[in-house]
Amino acid sequence: MSQLAQTGQFCPNPDCDRFNNTQDHAIIKHAKTKQGKQRFRCKACGKTFSENKGTIFYCKQKTPEVIIETLLLIAEGNGIRATARIKHLHPGTVLNWLKEAAAHAEELEHLLLEDYRVDRAQIDGLWSYVGKKRPKRPPRPHPSPGKAPVGVAR
Repeated sequence: MSQLAQTGQFCPNPDCDRFNNTQDHAIIKHAKTKQGKQRFRCKACGKTFSENKGTIFYCKQKTPEVIIETLLLIAEGNGIRATARIKHLHPGTVLNWLKEAAAHAEELEHLLLEDYRVDRAQIDGLWSYVGKKRPKRPPRPHPSPGKAPVGVAR
């Protein structure tokens, strides 16, 4: 299975000879941003990047805490407009953050599950287990033969 690397362990520049290579140790600490985030430089290509490159926090004006709180409000069932009002943000900003988070989640899921194989019997077994966890609905009462449902003319 692939291991997830931390920012600063590889060069994120696709044109670099050491792109995504975590073995060469070609990355050195370079400085800090105005916000105090660590910057790195690749010794091979000379490109610099910050510690949040490749995350949903990269090039954002809001702090990671605000972004996470906003996404948590949506996860709790609040709508995009309601969340935007609560956090004093534009609804388009909230929607963009949600789309980025979804894309990152799909990428991560693909990486984590690429070596995991599931056969049909396992899926059927899982589905029957999940199906048993659903709450049972009580049977619907049948109307008496002499009574019409409310709102229905006889």
